[in-house]
Amino acid sequence: MLYTELLRLWDEAVKAVDAKDWPGALAKLDQITEPTSRTLFITATAHLALGQMEQALQALDQTIAKDERLAVGFFQRAAVLMQLDRLDDALSDCIWAKKHMRENIVIDYRQLGLRYKLYNWQVFYNAAAVYCRMGQWEQARDMLLSASQEKGGGRAAIVEPAIDSVLRWEVLPPLLVPEGEVFRPRKQDVEQLKQRDFLGKAKVISSMIPNDDFGGFEPLRMQKPGFYEPAVPGAQDSSRYMRMRVPYMARGPGQLTVPGGAMVFIFSEEDRNGMANVIYEGQRGLVPMSLLDPADVKKTKGKQENRVPSGIPLPPGFKPPTRPDTLPRTAAPPPVHFASSTPPPSYTNATMAPLPTREPLPTREPLPTREPPADRPRDQQDSPAQRGETASVVLKVHYRYTVALSVPLDTPHAELKELIAHKLGQPAAQIGLRHRQHGSQVLRPLGGEGEPGGSLWEVAEDGRATLWCQPEDPLDTRAILYQMVALYDYAAQGPEDLEFSEGDTIDILSEVNEEWLEGHCAGNIGIFPSSFAYREIRGFSPSIEEFSDQL
Repeated sequence: MLYTELLRLWDEAVKAVDAKDWPGALAKLDQITEPTSRTLFITATAHLALGQMEQALQALDQTIAKDERLAVGFFQRAAVLMQLDRLDDALSDCIWAKKHMRENIVIDYRQLGLRYKLYNWQVFYNAAAVYCRMGQWEQARDMLLSASQEKGGGRAAIVEPAIDSVLRWEVLPPLLVPEGEVFRPRKQDVEQLKQRDFLGKAKVISSMIPNDDFGGFEPLRMQKPGFYEPAVPGAQDSSRYMRMRVPYMARGPGQLTVPGGAMVFIFSEEDRNGMANVIYEGQRGLVPMSLLDPADVKKTKGKQENRVPSGIPLPPGFKPPTRPDTLPRTAAPPPVHFASSTPPPSYTNATMAPLPTREPLPTREPLPTREPPADRPRDQQDSPAQRGETASVVLKVHYRYTVALSVPLDTPHAELKELIAHKLGQPAAQIGLRHRQHGSQVLRPLGGEGEPGGSLWEVAEDGRATLWCQPEDPLDTRAILYQMVALYDYAAQGPEDLEFSEGDTIDILSEVNEEWLEGHCAGNIGIFPSSFAYREIRGFSPSIEEFSDQL
């Protein structure tokens, strides 16, 4: 679906919402074949206004499926689930809404087109409303006390009466996004939907007549070979030709010097000073009208040799003239027949000396083939023909950014490390190369970087290889017990903590206790909670959901 069509239907649906035409808004939204999270939120709002709770819940489910971090979507769905008496699901949505607030006091959705601010205390209030319906009045009071400590507009007018209602065991009504507040398209995008005439209408800005004052323009008409003579309404062409009785010398600006007996063309009528605007030999100027006599112009057929040379010449015809024969033609020389051993004359053998014979270049010996390691699966081992043909591989290196380069297949590890360090602009001693085996999430060091036997062949597959480059410091005095993979991002809480990101490989140096470990990552050494990482055992890599109960 084109974005312009989506934008048009979206704007029409919002206009229907502003007019409280809920069925009309739903009709426009149903025409969108590829709805977004914001258009689905409008659909849920229209169903809520019509009292259709099940349809509103389905639309909110699709909204959250499109945008899993939309806190206002979880907030709205929690209120709908309370009205459908699905309290466990409503409490879960309140928890998710609080999580996606990301410790913010308020989230302003005006940048996304929704003129609504979601405050943290409103999420606590809806959670208290769920506990009221569950009959857990103590938890409801605790939620309201937490809401009273939050900041936000309109909090005191709602939270304090709600605390009194809970003390009287009265069920709290849920909070919803106000009716009519929906996601709106950008005004600039809607204005672009209107068709605009960027070219405009054509205007004449020049004239074919020299020294024209641009007082007016004539309509287009057929051009004929000869001279262009401007047509003047109400006058005959023959009456516009005049002959100078005596020579006239120009005496002021705009006047024209014309010899006696010359034929001119009257361009405009006589002015009040007795001067006429005439054209003579392609130039226009003023001459006294009293010096002009009518001229008898006769048009001849055939060749126009006596045509009056006044006016402006037209462009040449479409057919170019033929070239005259100035020199007598000579008979063509007889064709020359060459023997099979004598090549015909050409530019090379006529203007240049024959090139000396070059000795053939020495052929390059093929690279020695290297047998893949024994522990590599048989289905990944290349055939001998492929090993002979493949001389280099495309190597992708993941660093703070990703680079790609072509490297010979038999490049040793030490030379490969120097090449990558030069490409990244880092010292080779402060970076470490790691690779990932099949079915494993652990980044293992590239073995044999200092040994002459190891090469890129060990990690290359089908002409490609992928390595991870991490900044490291040498650990000559410490032994690595084992390695773990970071399950979450961990920010250092003190100078002794080790900071890392999700997916980083951590070298375990010691076990402080059952809950804390000492590790090394990205050149730093420190301690971190053991629950923030996991250790791979026999190729089994657990997911984040399996560790959610540990926090």
